[in-house]
Amino acid sequence: MTTTEKSPIVLVHGLWMTPKSWDTWAERFRAAGHEVIVPGWPGIDDRSVADIRSNPEALKGIGIRQIVDHYDRIIRALPTKPIIMGHSFGGLFTQMLADRGLGVAYVGVTPGQPAGISTLPLATLWTGTPILSNPFGRNGAKPLSKRHFHFTFGNDLTRAESDRIWEEQAVNSYNRVFFEGVAAAFNEKGGASHVDYGRTDRAPLLIMTGEIDHVVPPAIGRAIVKKYRATGSPAVVDYKEWPGRTHRIVSQDGWEDVAEYALAWATSHARVDA
Repeated sequence: MTTTEKSPIVLVHGLWMTPKSWDTWAERFRAAGHEVIVPGWPGIDDRSVADIRSNPEALKGIGIRQIVDHYDRIIRALPTKPIIMGHSFGGLFTQMLADRGLGVAYVGVTPGQPAGISTLPLATLWTGTPILSNPFGRNGAKPLSKRHFHFTFGNDLTRAESDRIWEEQAVNSYNRVFFEGVAAAFNEKGGASHVDYGRTDRAPLLIMTGEIDHVVPPAIGRAIVKKYRATGSPAVVDYKEWPGRTHRIVSQDGWEDVAEYALAWATSHARVDA
């Protein structure tokens, strides 16, 4: 059944980011009366951007399953099941949390693909080049250069505008997460990002992409939705593509429209088990 109550909302950030990347949506959802929880990945927690850059040791060697288990513990401690929304790799983790039945509705915002989806456009591969080009750095925590940030997050901005956002938000990578994500694209059953696409009891899931996103182009979002729907599962999987949006969709000019759509969809589809 559908609930009319204000569900709590858990926001899961992506790679190279901290909970700060969700400041826009979190403030808006709180103003709408929702409790909003924005945990950092293990190693990030509530640390500042400057602190993480100066001491990234805690990010090294952490993989996909460790991060999802971290959010699993946080969500299970809540008094009621939340709406779960995730951006980028956080959108992948949202799908994995959905596979564990932890939410009442899920929104993957320009999400990474779970295991077995091998759609990897050239732009996506290029975003991972600084990490994937050095297999000996698998367990490292490589910084994201301003130049690469401009390609991955700021491709709608001037270089100066992009650099300013880099200063405010960008942190080091969890290299292991990227390696595991790419490897899992070709290993559906054994990949670190495995989900059961055919689950019949999964709460509704929305996948959203941005037209000019270099990291998760619409081709990936469409492939994710196709994979879920091909199983014949009755579980709801919807798709929304946003014109002119980049991978910085949660804070890019006009983010309010995207946030409102996500919230309205999630609250109207939220499912509470009888």
